[in-house]
Amino acid sequence: MPYIKEEDRVYFEDATDDIIDSILAETSETSRAGMLNYCISRIIAELLDAEGTTYNRINTYIGVLECAKLELYRRVAVDYEDDKARANGDIYS
Repeated sequence: MPYIKEEDRVYFEDATDDIIDSILAETSETSRAGMLNYCISRIIAELLDAEGTTYNRINTYIGVLECAKLELYRRVAVDYEDDKARANGDIYS
């Protein structure tokens, strides 16, 4: 769940803003997915290096990625898909 307390977010705002700015400034739209994947993968790799790689940690980080994916789908993709179905015609009865 990405909805951490406001006071905890301040520790990450500058770093995430820098990553976002770098991805937008230094890459073309077609390479942004790879750059984003690199950033996410690097964070996970560094955490595993620092904490030690265990099955539980691998499983936990895969769960984090899955939940982030599901939340993006739930909060963004569903509305987008619904708008497109209304605009272009639904295929489900």
